[in-house]
Amino acid sequence: MSDITPNDLSDRVAVLEEIASSTKQGFAEMRTEMRQGFAEMRTEMRDMRSEMRDIRTEHRSDYRWLLGIMLGGFVTTIGGFAAMLGVMAHGFHWI
Repeated sequence: MSDITPNDLSDRVAVLEEIASSTKQGFAEMRTEMRQGFAEMRTEMRDMRSEMRDIRTEHRSDYRWLLGIMLGGFVTTIGGFAAMLGVMAHGFHWI
C-alpha cells in the first residue's frame, strides 16, 4: 500500500467518481423507465376493467335470454299437459 503515489490515488478517486456518476445516472434512467411502465400498466388495467364490464353485461343479457327461453318452455310444457288433460277429460266424459 505504500507504493501508491498521490497521483495514482487521485486517478483512482476519479475512476470511482465516474463510476458513482454513471451509477446515479443509471438509477435515474431506471426510475424513469419504471414510472413509464407503471403508467402503461395502469392504462392497460383500465382497459381490461372496461372490457370485463362489457363481458359481464353481455353475459348478463345472455343469461336473461336463456332464462326467458327456459321459462317459456316450462310454461308451454305445462300448458300442453293441461290441454291434453282437458281433451282426455272431455273424451272420457269426466267433465
